[in-house]
Amino acid sequence: MVGMANKIAPTAILGEGGRDSPTRGGADILAIGFGVSLVQWAIGFFCRLPGAGVPSPILLALFLVCWAMAGYIAGNLTHRGWKAGLLTSLVSATINLLVLGSFLGGDDPNQIVPSALIWIPGSYFAAMLLGSVGAWFGSLTAKPGPCPNWTATFSVVAAAATFLLIAVGGLVTSKEAGLAVTDWPNSFGYNMFLYPLSRMTGGVYYEHSHRLLGALVGLTTVVLALHLFVVDDRRWLKALAVIAIMAVIVQGVMGGLRVTGSPTLSEAVEDMSPNLALAVVHGVFAQIFLGLMAAIAVFCSTGWRTGTPVEKIPPRSTDIVLTSLFVPLLLVQITVGALQRHYEIGLLAHVSLAAPVAFAAIGVGMRAWGVYPEQTQLRRFGLVLIWATGAQVLLGFGALIATTGMMEIDDLSLSAILIATAHQATGAVLLATSVGLALWVRRKTVNSS
Repeated sequence: MVGMANKIAPTAILGEGGRDSPTRGGADILAIGFGVSLVQWAIGFFCRLPGAGVPSPILLALFLVCWAMAGYIAGNLTHRGWKAGLLTSLVSATINLLVLGSFLGGDDPNQIVPSALIWIPGSYFAAMLLGSVGAWFGSLTAKPGPCPNWTATFSVVAAAATFLLIAVGGLVTSKEAGLAVTDWPNSFGYNMFLYPLSRMTGGVYYEHSHRLLGALVGLTTVVLALHLFVVDDRRWLKALAVIAIMAVIVQGVMGGLRVTGSPTLSEAVEDMSPNLALAVVHGVFAQIFLGLMAAIAVFCSTGWRTGTPVEKIPPRSTDIVLTSLFVPLLLVQITVGALQRHYEIGLLAHVSLAAPVAFAAIGVGMRAWGVYPEQTQLRRFGLVLIWATGAQVLLGFGALIATTGMMEIDDLSLSAILIATAHQATGAVLLATSVGLALWVRRKTVNSS
């Protein structure tokens, strides 16, 4: 049943759609628009890494290709024709204003170079043109059939953005760049969104990029929550969306106070009192927030809403207990790992816990994969949990070998930093997968699609 919120959904810009339409509330436009921006931001971050040296023309070409491909996907899957590409690129270009300011800043704080302002209309024109052309070509090869569940896709994009933020945060920690930018919410006196790209070097690049990605995650979370209020009739899911908004705000404030120690707009280093304990809490809470976003993605999925009820699944109670115990066990291990990364304490505890956590993960994953042949979702989550655990064990050994005995981060090779960061990021994958599995175990349905 569709709730009252669905009857008053705004459709002037993002398109209409019937009561059960997967494009209702502009879900398709939001999913593709935010998705292409996320891909572009990821490309931009890795291509601009210190030492990467990817030429600007190549980076620009990659961005243009992303808009054209996103338009093609929109035209092919949304049945809106060229308008789908126009709208998705409009959304993407607007999101990208969060980083476009980096090209507009001058030598003085918050100064805008007038000649650079051509970037704003230019980016909109390029995005909308390429998106529209791509969508027109995509519509030529479109086939009749049901549309994807775009709300679910949008929720997956939000979870993926959160994961990217955690991975970049791991690089910040590995490079000991958490205090490279000495003030907050400004960056060396600049408005965060106007800090010049030319000044983003060394540790400043990692930390400032992390802040910009945090803004993207915050925006994505808020828009997803508002979208759910418009299209979803489940009050408890709307409440969960509100919790997600509050959580992302708290996480952002914690990240800032980790630098300043207390609320202040001062730029002076002597006015700052960095809080290392808050850095640990910030890192662990990021993983919890990813688990929350993974849960929302599960609840938005087609399988969750359309599963066929069954009277009883005999082993389900056992797996409810196992997953209920495993998720907090994994969180303990993540917390100990965070203590080791920030304080260089707890290594023995982290290594000692690794074996029982790994055995528990494989056991839970194998049960999900083998005991429920009719439940495709459980089998998929089980396989991901098994493979991710194997990768995590190997990365853990690699991180231990690469970093043990090296006291100064500058002495670490690039490979050692990447291994340590991948180890942390894979831990996030394990937690998100475990949360999804725990939810599906509790779902009293069978769905083989």
